[in-house]
Amino acid sequence: MYQVLYRKWRPQTFDDVSGQEHITTTLKNEVSSGRLNHAYLFTGSRGTGKTTCAKILSKAANCLNPQNGNPCGECEICRGIDDGSVLDVVEMDAASNRGIGDVRSIIDEVQFKPANPNCKYRVYIVDEVHMLTSEAFNALLKTLEEPPEHVIFILATTEVHKLPQTILSRCQRFDFHRIATRAIADRLLYVAQQEDIKLSDSASILIASVADGALRDALSLLDRCIAMSTNIDDEVVRNAAGLSRKTYLYDLAAAVINKNTEKSLDIIDRLYAESKDMSRLCEELLSHFRALMLIKSVRNPRDILVMSDEEFDEAQTQADYLSLADIVYYMDVLSRSYQRMGHGTSDRTEFEMAMVKLSSAELDGTYEALTARLTALEKAVKRGVKISTEPLVSPQRQEEQVIDEQPIVTQQPTKEEPLKPDVIEEPKQEAEPVHKPAPVTKPAPQVTSQQAAKGSADINEIYRNARPFPEWVDVVGNLKDISRAIAAAFTGSSAYVSGNYLLIDTSNEMAFELLKQGSRREEVRKIILETTGRVYKLGPYKRVKNEQKQEDSLEVFKKSLEGTGVEIIEE
Repeated sequence: MYQVLYRKWRPQTFDDVSGQEHITTTLKNEVSSGRLNHAYLFTGSRGTGKTTCAKILSKAANCLNPQNGNPCGECEICRGIDDGSVLDVVEMDAASNRGIGDVRSIIDEVQFKPANPNCKYRVYIVDEVHMLTSEAFNALLKTLEEPPEHVIFILATTEVHKLPQTILSRCQRFDFHRIATRAIADRLLYVAQQEDIKLSDSASILIASVADGALRDALSLLDRCIAMSTNIDDEVVRNAAGLSRKTYLYDLAAAVINKNTEKSLDIIDRLYAESKDMSRLCEELLSHFRALMLIKSVRNPRDILVMSDEEFDEAQTQADYLSLADIVYYMDVLSRSYQRMGHGTSDRTEFEMAMVKLSSAELDGTYEALTARLTALEKAVKRGVKISTEPLVSPQRQEEQVIDEQPIVTQQPTKEEPLKPDVIEEPKQEAEPVHKPAPVTKPAPQVTSQQAAKGSADINEIYRNARPFPEWVDVVGNLKDISRAIAAAFTGSSAYVSGNYLLIDTSNEMAFELLKQGSRREEVRKIILETTGRVYKLGPYKRVKNEQKQEDSLEVFKKSLEGTGVEIIEE
């Protein structure tokens, strides 16, 4: 008979338990030192290893040849506990044995020493102990407080708040945490390798995310995936878990961010025609904006959000275009709309009203709407945008004029017109024309070789006079507020200041690619202004050797003038 994965691959030693090192290390030390407690309480959410650790502890306490706190798994006691032939380890389900009569039978049994002469302890594992009745708890109190020397109680529960305080005070408590996504994924990859199953890393991450910290749930989902295919990728996981690509949520969010009411109503009409439940759609969009809120607020949101890498990247792009106040306002409108659904107005009408409010904040008089609009105005003031007070301009149109934002799309935003390869703005040289220009036509300006050499020397002088810019670390840190992508590109870089030039030194070409985009460059300049109070021209830092000959600088400058129409006369 086929044995499911979570039973087949149940850990047999403390070292095999994933994500609970704070517990397994303590239990191993207690076994090694012989300082075992008489009563343990294991609490935590489902699938985190409570029952597994209880079984391992029962074997380690009775093992004839323990290995640094772990059971050996080879002695007759370890094998007997695994196959159920050793009767001194009793596992009881309190959900079905919850009365005072069941507890009295335990009280009578603990008076006898272990039936197997090689066993040191009688171990009672009580699962879901919170299901015991009040009378059963009261009957267990005295025995739990002072049991015979040869008895160990291990109580396990998912709802520790339901236990009486008198029980909690008599046990050594261990809280099992939800297992980290990466730890679950690593275990899945190991199991798949042992089962000769091809499992991609991204698919293992997706399974771990769906499992929500429960390794047993992850292994059960892996079982379902194997039933569909032995070559498991993201698509197989989505089909097995019932996850579908919800592109319509990203389209609706993009329409809201772009203030495109018409598009959002068109999407709702299409989904309604496809029999999409409007209350469910409102709930899904609310969850989508929650994901954007976490991206803006949490250091590692990827560990929390259940979505593919592609969906996460797209969500991160949308979050870059919104402030936290905007997102909270969107969530508040959708939450109020969801609460009113089913109470008079049709769900579709209620949801359409919410989408119109999201596209036109001035239609909503709530505190959250006002906060979102004030946040937009603060952005504009920081950028130095002049706010129009013309009475004929509607509030919506006025906000559109104030907020100088790049509209978002569902895909990555298109790049703006790039700058010239050299981002730095070269100092302009005023050159007197050799021949007096005619009254009508103006010939191209001409530069002598001495003037060209002087201009090249001025450029090199900028680099030579560059000094370290200590505030650059603060600038890079503040860049996270506008875009994580920009902040990541400049991570590890340094900067130098020379006059009104800020020269950036980094080996990451992506940083200069971002600076070639007009909107991104202005965002960096805005953060520099907010951090330092000064406006700088941006450019790359180039190290200039002092021993460089003047003729070399002249040749470089002459090449830079090629194709510009400037005539160079050598004397």
